[in-house]
Amino acid sequence: MKRLAYLTGLLGLLALTLLVLHQGVDDVAAVLLQGGYALFLLVPLHALPLLLDAQGWRTLLLLADPQGRASLGFLWWVATVREAVNRLLPTVSVGGELAGIRLARLRVSDTSAIAASVVVEVMLTLFAQYLFAALGVLMLVISIDASGHGWIILAGLLLSLPVPILFALSLRYSGIFERLEHFARRWFSSSDNKDILVDGARLDAQIRELNRRHRDLFAALLWQFAGLVSGTVEVWFALILLGHPVTFWEALAIEALTHAARQMAFFVPGGLGVQEAVVLLLGQLLGVNPQVALSLALVKRAREVLFGVPALLSWQWVEFKRYRRNGKIPVDSKNPKERLP
Repeated sequence: MKRLAYLTGLLGLLALTLLVLHQGVDDVAAVLLQGGYALFLLVPLHALPLLLDAQGWRTLLLLADPQGRASLGFLWWVATVREAVNRLLPTVSVGGELAGIRLARLRVSDTSAIAASVVVEVMLTLFAQYLFAALGVLMLVISIDASGHGWIILAGLLLSLPVPILFALSLRYSGIFERLEHFARRWFSSSDNKDILVDGARLDAQIRELNRRHRDLFAALLWQFAGLVSGTVEVWFALILLGHPVTFWEALAIEALTHAARQMAFFVPGGLGVQEAVVLLLGQLLGVNPQVALSLALVKRAREVLFGVPALLSWQWVEFKRYRRNGKIPVDSKNPKERLP
């Protein structure tokens, strides 16, 4: 899997390089210079979407953390690390969730409860992204007065809607993690059983318990959707700075469909090359100069690096302090078989 991630990452980097060369390095640089130092304001602006997303996660964690030890500020920091791992490291968009479970253990001792909240959050993220992508398609259709193309994309989204629905049903009724644990026990020797990290039956039970809390699920979904919509401000503000302002709804179409394309190309680390190509295409559909559209994509990529690298460094600093203090991986005192991932 790592080899696939490295290969697709290199291909994406090659595609990005070719896009920049095709549009003209000097022309793209001139557009970026027009934006100036004000473009750095996009870095702190990204804190808002992550804050809203962290609030959604906090809603799901309250059952396991009634004292509120995992505060909103703490979960926001964990969310920054999760995003940075998924977007900057070759983890095929799953490493961030594992890092989030590990870091949440600093405040919540029940590993299964944390894992359950993350699994349910991923399920809700799928639904939130579908809603956001559908809204983006509608805004694109309205903005460019498109005929069949936008509706074809929307129909495709609707046809693929059973995927998250089936995922949600499997979490609620199938006992998938207990089966995975039994599979691991059958295929590994008895001496390796002690290394199984999660009690599958307990994790399934906690996921089912979360799925019965409909009010919390709906609240978390709304927080996640609000976080996705708030990310539109980055595109809208960046295009103003780059000298080609668009309406908020046009910016929403760019953000939503770029986000959807990245999720579909999950096997490409950080959507490298994919994000830039989609932004360029959508920009042209909306009448944005190709050099400006590519500059927007590069600005978004630079913001990811400037926001994500400090998050990764802070994570490594915490892990270093933990290692010096403990010298070993801590174990859940209530459930000794549950160790940190």
